[in-house]
Amino acid sequence: MHVLVAVMGGAAAAIGCAAKATYLYVKKRIKKKKMGETSNGEWLPEHRSFSLSEIKAATRNFSEALVVGVGRRGKVFRGVVDGGTAVAIKRADPSPGRSAREFRAEIEALSNLRHRHLVPLLGFCSDREETILVYRYMPRGTLREHLRGESGKPVMPWWRRLDACMGAARGLHCLHAGGVVHGDVKATTVLLDENWVAKLSDFGLSNSKHATMKSDVYSLGVVLFEALMARPALPPGDQAVGLAEHGLECHRNGTLPDAVDAVIKDQVAPECLEKFAETAVECLAHEGTERPAMGDVLWNLELSMQLQLINHKRT
Repeated sequence: MHVLVAVMGGAAAAIGCAAKATYLYVKKRIKKKKMGETSNGEWLPEHRSFSLSEIKAATRNFSEALVVGVGRRGKVFRGVVDGGTAVAIKRADPSPGRSAREFRAEIEALSNLRHRHLVPLLGFCSDREETILVYRYMPRGTLREHLRGESGKPVMPWWRRLDACMGAARGLHCLHAGGVVHGDVKATTVLLDENWVAKLSDFGLSNSKHATMKSDVYSLGVVLFEALMARPALPPGDQAVGLAEHGLECHRNGTLPDAVDAVIKDQVAPECLEKFAETAVECLAHEGTERPAMGDVLWNLELSMQLQLINHKRT
């Protein structure tokens, strides 16, 4: 019965996300007509348009002291707008090939994506060479901080780590259903709100021409092993073995149970570990065509949670 619930839950999530994306798109097209278009066919999305001066005031002129994240496509600053609302401000690196029209098209696409496991987009700023997105701030920080107790954060128990991985997969599934590639999935772009709900951040403004949905699946596989082992994805040192390679080797050799983070080792049900590891390995297939679709990844993670709940007391 529990497994059946997992299956039905995954299917319902897939149908619901696709239907919601379609509904929001149609709704936005209707609203677009009501709002009216300019003579050249451009329009303003419903999200707030911040001026560059507002963004600079919110971030103290992009102070390095307010940087809360650095990705391959730019920096994320913590800021305050409207006298007290905490926000995360993503300032993209310069992209000479990006036009204002392309940026607006991307904002429109992002506006259609509303999901429990995506960090809400609040607004944007487009000023000459600046392309900036403004998101709601997530107070509990990143998944990575809670895997190793960084920045004074409490270490997460296994069931909460698994729940966060499921949340990230649900968010990715919604992005992919809307035709959007994340392009930078990692434990630092999985954020946690005040209720420990995992939400994907740093989507949008992708400058990578090589990112695909299948590369997103691979990246999530790395996150799965990081949640299980609490090891960095790319350890320091030129000779260090990356987490993906290490996880695959442990799975091949049958030594994965010994590689589980010592903090949670006694919390992981063997049946759950087997299914969870199998899912991570499938995500890390060398050829993109051999990797599962995100809907299948989500189904397997939901099954992993069911196996955990059936076979082990939640700790």
